[in-house]
Amino acid sequence: MFETRLNRVREAMETAEVDALLLSVGPDLPWMIGYEAMALERLTMLVVTRRDQPKLVIPSFEVPRVVERPDVFTVQGWGETEDPVELVAAELEGLGASGTVAIGDHTWSRFLVALQHRMPGHDWVSSGTVVGDLRAVKEPHELDRLAAAAAGVDRVAAALQGGDIALIGRTEADVSAELGRRILAEGHAAVNFAIVAAGENASSPHHHPGDRVIKAGEVVLCDFGGTTAEPHGEPGYCSDITRCVYTGEPPAEFREQFDALFESQRLAVEAATEGSAAQSVDAVARGHLADAGLDQWFLHRLGHGIGVEAHEDPYLVEGNDAPLAAGNVFSIEPGFYIAGKWGARIEDIVACTTDGPRPLNQADHNLAIVEA
Repeated sequence: MFETRLNRVREAMETAEVDALLLSVGPDLPWMIGYEAMALERLTMLVVTRRDQPKLVIPSFEVPRVVERPDVFTVQGWGETEDPVELVAAELEGLGASGTVAIGDHTWSRFLVALQHRMPGHDWVSSGTVVGDLRAVKEPHELDRLAAAAAGVDRVAAALQGGDIALIGRTEADVSAELGRRILAEGHAAVNFAIVAAGENASSPHHHPGDRVIKAGEVVLCDFGGTTAEPHGEPGYCSDITRCVYTGEPPAEFREQFDALFESQRLAVEAATEGSAAQSVDAVARGHLADAGLDQWFLHRLGHGIGVEAHEDPYLVEGNDAPLAAGNVFSIEPGFYIAGKWGARIEDIVACTTDGPRPLNQADHNLAIVEA
C-alpha cells in the first residue's frame, strides 16, 4: 500500500513539476508512510524527492515509535544539539540553488521560515499540489475503513434515537461524554467531537456542549465522530454523523421545517453523482430549503471530504466547480439554525461511485421522538 502511494506521489510530483515534498505534522504524513508526527517543537519531517529514497528526519527518542518500512523510507534520528533544519536542507542539496518544494499544509511556520531562509532560491507551494487529489480519491480498502467507521457511529446514533441514551435532566456535556464513550467502544481510537446542542443551542452549528440541562419538549442536535484504530501502523479513518431527536412531541412548525430538511438532504445525496460539479450538489440542497423559506438559516457549505482527516477535499460549496470523481467521500449535511429558537441538521457520509452515490451512514434520518 505505502509503496504504491509513493509511486503515485512521485508521478504527481512530475506532473506538477515539484522537485521535493516535505511532510511534517498533519494527515499527509500518516497517509504517506503510516507514521503520525507528534506536534512538538522538535522537527519531524519526511523528505521526498523524485528519485532518492524518502528519509524521515525525526528526534532520536521518537525513532522507537516508527513502524519501519525499509522499502518505502529510511529513518535519520537527530540529537538535541543538532539542527534538524540543516539536516533536511542537506537532503535537498541535489536540487541545486533553485527548484520547487511542496511543504505540508500543517507544518509549523517556524520550520517553514527557517527552511526558506536556508534555501532562498526555491519556490514553495502547498503539499496539496501533490497529494490533495490523491487523498481525495479513496482506494478500495480506504472505502472499507470509512464504511466500518460509519457503521460504528450508526450504532451510537441508533441508541440515541431508540431512547437508550437518557437525555432529559442531564447536561449537554454529560450526554456528550457518553456519546464519546460509545464511539470508543465501537472501535474508534479517538473521539474527534461530540456536539450535543439542546433547544436554542441547536441554532449554533458548532455549539460546545456545556452545563445546560436538557428539558422535555425540545430538539437535541447531536453531531459526533472519531478516528478508527487501525493495525500495523496504518492511519485511522474518520467518522461523522448528525441526527436530531425531540424530547416529546414537536410543534407543527418545527416538524414542517424538519420535513423540508429531510427532503433537502435526500435530494442532495441523489445529486452527488460522478461528474457532477461539487457546487451543484450544494445548490440542490440550498434550493429546496429556499423553497421552504429556510435558505437564510442555512449558514454553511453542504459538505466536506473525509478520510484520514475529518475535513479534507473535496468541499461541496458554491464556487467549487470541480467534478466529483468516483472514490470521493464527503459529508452531505444541510441544516437550518434560527438564532435564539432552535436548529436542526442531518448528516451522512457519502461515497461517489461509478454506480451512483453510496451513503455510508444508514441510521434513521427521521426525527426521533424520545421521552426519557
